[in-house]
Amino acid sequence: MKALIQRVKRASVEVEGEIVGSIDHGLLALVGVEKHDNAEAVEKLLHKLLHYRVFSDAEGKMNQNLQQVNGGLLLVSQFTLAADTHKGLRPSFSSAAPPAQGEELFNLLVSQAQIAWPNVGTGEFGADMQVALINDGPVTFLLES
Repeated sequence: MKALIQRVKRASVEVEGEIVGSIDHGLLALVGVEKHDNAEAVEKLLHKLLHYRVFSDAEGKMNQNLQQVNGGLLLVSQFTLAADTHKGLRPSFSSAAPPAQGEELFNLLVSQAQIAWPNVGTGEFGADMQVALINDGPVTFLLES
């Protein structure tokens, strides 16, 4: 699994004109599922999302994680993160998980995140979503499990 995480001051995701998920200070995670992913990959990614130190401490160094700053986590499925962009000028999605597998693993990530952390928002798998954010920094990392 891959997650493009962005440290945000706030973020929201909208489907058909309605906000379905939003957070204030925290992490926006755009999540891509690949064919070889499984429940173990979900666990590893969730651990990274909750513990990756991207928030500043009192000295201005990135030493604090989402839990330490009591931030929100907004999970948004992002099929295109699984694209192979090594060759040519058009992405290949041959490494992406089929929709049923992608939805199952994304939903597993969401449910485990909601058990582990009280402030979790989400988009809607497979929907046409509009994501709004104010990137804090900007700080952006690609996490892989």
